[in-house]
Amino acid sequence: MPVGFDIGNSSCFVAVARQGGIETIDNEYSSRNTPAFISFNEKNRSIGVSAKNQCITNLKNTVSVFKRFIGRKFTDPFVQKELADFPKPYKVEQGKNGEILIKVQYLECEQQFTPEQMMAALLTKLKQISEAGLKTKVVDVVVSVPTFFTDIERRAMLNSCEVAGLNCMKVMNDSTAAALGYGIYKQDLPPETEKAKNVVFVDIGYCSLQVLATNFDPCLGGRNFDKILADYFQQDFKERYKVDAGKNMKARLRLETECEKLKKLMSANTQSIPINIECFMDDKDVTGRMDRTQFEELSAGILKRIETVFQSLLENIKMSTSDLAAVEIVGGSSRVPSIKSLVQKVFGIEPSTTLNADEAVARGCSLQNAILNPTFRVRDFSINDAQPYSITLSWQATMEEDSSMELFPKYHMIPMSKVLTFYRTEPFQLEAKYTHKNDVPIPDTNIGKFQVSKIEKPKNEDSAKVKVKVRVNQNGIFTVNSATLSETIEQEEQETKAEEQSMDVDAEKKQTQEEGKTAEGEQKPEVNGETEQMQTDQPETPEKTDNDEKKEENSAGDKKSEKKSEEKKKKKVKKIDLPIEACVPEMSKKEINELVEKENQMIMQDKLEKERADAKNAVEEYVYDMRDKLSEAYEPFVREADREKFSKLLSETEDWLYEEGDDQKKQVYLDKLTQLKNYLHYIMNIFKAI
Repeated sequence: MPVGFDIGNSSCFVAVARQGGIETIDNEYSSRNTPAFISFNEKNRSIGVSAKNQCITNLKNTVSVFKRFIGRKFTDPFVQKELADFPKPYKVEQGKNGEILIKVQYLECEQQFTPEQMMAALLTKLKQISEAGLKTKVVDVVVSVPTFFTDIERRAMLNSCEVAGLNCMKVMNDSTAAALGYGIYKQDLPPETEKAKNVVFVDIGYCSLQVLATNFDPCLGGRNFDKILADYFQQDFKERYKVDAGKNMKARLRLETECEKLKKLMSANTQSIPINIECFMDDKDVTGRMDRTQFEELSAGILKRIETVFQSLLENIKMSTSDLAAVEIVGGSSRVPSIKSLVQKVFGIEPSTTLNADEAVARGCSLQNAILNPTFRVRDFSINDAQPYSITLSWQATMEEDSSMELFPKYHMIPMSKVLTFYRTEPFQLEAKYTHKNDVPIPDTNIGKFQVSKIEKPKNEDSAKVKVKVRVNQNGIFTVNSATLSETIEQEEQETKAEEQSMDVDAEKKQTQEEGKTAEGEQKPEVNGETEQMQTDQPETPEKTDNDEKKEENSAGDKKSEKKSEEKKKKKVKKIDLPIEACVPEMSKKEINELVEKENQMIMQDKLEKERADAKNAVEEYVYDMRDKLSEAYEPFVREADREKFSKLLSETEDWLYEEGDDQKKQVYLDKLTQLKNYLHYIMNIFKAI
């Protein structure tokens, strides 16, 4: 089944594409929204709704908003700002290699996990929700990421998918997924020969704001509004009730939870809304009020930042508002009325809510999965994404050639491949990085280094001709796909004419087959919505000197003398694939396998604990059920003395469950349930017989 995951900082959604359309799958709590929370306990871990319910009671061991840490170092200014502006109740420390480590109490000891492990655990939960809803095994998925995610963050997401036992068919930008879900059902789209229909997609989530085309603020989202409210009421309660929530993490989290509810209520109501929290701090009940006008005044700074993002978008796409057909808003925080007013102010168009604000991205991801899946037939729809950052490739140059080139400018269409030609006599290294440091939300602009090996100087030529194919793939990740050395060799013509004709026929057949394959390969991406272009740049060779020109003249003058040798010798171009060693910031196979093993151990521990809890609940449920039936349905078939005896046994079992039997192994509960059933079986047999 084509499944799509929308991974948010606060919540997640799972969608599946079926013959009847796109469906969003419910979790075990019959909710489509699965919180991105993980809570660690003495015996197991809880993920999703159950974990969020423990964010107050198990404060220091409940982890959330870890998506913002994947692929980053602890010293990253982005990480430090996140920890300063939004302090975490759990421990976040620096590892020995500069990585981020999250420390929690798990299985009665302190353990540490990387953000990638946390993401893998969340993906495991979404996988389980999918399999429970579809009644089949789920492996192939499409996962969403923010548009502003860099190469290293996208690689980290793919690593997390691998640890979770998932085959990520594509890492898809949030806003691109929303655009796919919007466009594929539209029947009024213009044909290719007519002017395109320009639609702006504004995605305002919990932690970030994104606009396709693309512009964004990775540090601005719905939680900024929550923080404004929480800061206001924290100061208000400090003055009126003499309690400071800033010194108590539990109180602060309770306040932020109530402020999020207040924000949602103010979005639907203009009148003043109360906020009440019982036993807030020092056994004091607190109360306050706020209306929408006051809220918008407090949020003036945030709204100004959002307006700046919108204005920058119009400048970047070089369009006027009259060129826009619509502005679609998605994301949970897009419901704030002041944001809708701001969209209309900047773009001059009333924002459209055609898409489901919460589920649009998950639905788009499942559609993309269906497009990539050869067993599904989906309406032909071309998806051309944009590279948000410019990428430059550099190398060690010779005396008279350039040493770098901007291969993929900002907003370049992806996926896209390009071929570069180098003339070398020895192995060389390519280094890819983002061109403009200020455009990228990470301090290290390096993408990776790629070593091309096994190059030797040819016998009859000054240097070897090496063609290198580079690509930004459908995941938005830069790779060096291949390096090919072209070597010209001379062979003596000793074969007969018949052999030559046979070789010519075979060569023509092979060429025809290869051309067929190439044509088929060029058509397939278009069917899948991915147009791949090959652009060949000029060879990076030094300009010709006077000596070179003289050599060419002498070579031209000696053509007659070479004719005789050419009659005896035949030139043939031999292509050799060269090994490429990539040095990129991603997990090694060994590291992934170790994390897979650890994740499987935790999954098994969760399963065993669930089975133990289910066995205990079965005993408790049987006690309550039989107690009711003894006084109702079974009453005519039980003597008074036996009823008292059975009731006493049930009461003793209930007391045992809450005392000695509170924490027993699974088998103990199964034995206890069997004992109860054997003791009461004759009553049930009489009842069934009648």
